[in-house]
Amino acid sequence: MVRTAVAFSPGHISGYFRRIEGEEPSATGSVGAGVVVDEGVCSTVTPAEATSVRVVWQGRVTIGSPPVEYALDRLGVTAHVTTECRLPIGAGFGLSAAAVLATLTATNHLLDIGLSVDEVAARAHEAEVVHRTGLGDVAASQAGGVVCRMGPGIHAEIIRFYPDEPLYAVSLGPLSTASVLSSPDVMERIAAAFPDRCPRDLADFCRLSREFAEASGLVAPEVQRVLAACDAVGIPASMTMLGNGVFACGDAAGEVLSEFGDVYRLNVARRGAYVIEMKP
Repeated sequence: MVRTAVAFSPGHISGYFRRIEGEEPSATGSVGAGVVVDEGVCSTVTPAEATSVRVVWQGRVTIGSPPVEYALDRLGVTAHVTTECRLPIGAGFGLSAAAVLATLTATNHLLDIGLSVDEVAARAHEAEVVHRTGLGDVAASQAGGVVCRMGPGIHAEIIRFYPDEPLYAVSLGPLSTASVLSSPDVMERIAAAFPDRCPRDLADFCRLSREFAEASGLVAPEVQRVLAACDAVGIPASMTMLGNGVFACGDAAGEVLSEFGDVYRLNVARRGAYVIEMKP
């Protein structure tokens, strides 16, 4: 009988970052701060003769995920994979990293490969860097919290704290992470805008992220309109990195953001990727 494993990985909203270029993927990544959120990706993995990946979001199905396929190929594994998420894809919620982390976590348990948690994260990080779909999401999502990454890669020091208040987010559409990470001009502006300290609390994270977003020149006009509405009522808010969306904190944040689209209420995650169930 064919067995199936299901695993979950939390998503990650990056507020500000600076790319660190290494000689290999393990030494390449970013420093910066973000929030690991309790929404993310569930991945269902079943052994198969050839790899196939179905990506399901709100009933819509697309086929294929190069980072997931790459990670499985590097393991020498073939499988049927279905990833499912509630948050919009390509909108700055770190779902590419979550999909790879969840898939590798499920595969590791399903096939009894024996990888450590660090080894799973290292392989997921490599897939993200190689495909330019992320730099620090995997490192952050190894555990929960509001995170401040002090160096590139999964083994660098990461400061984490765990506030109880929620974060609210709205998406205005996708933004190609690869196109931003591939642009030397944009990366130069990002490096110059980087606020060289860790956030003190969730509101401070929003403020530092906003300063970075404005100084980097990444804020699109439609995002600026949402930020202006938050400013008008004193709500700390910034742009999801990298996505055309806005996150905000405070009691009135959900109401203000609801004028611009579907609002996601997100709690700070308390843990990283884990297996949900094994089906015989």
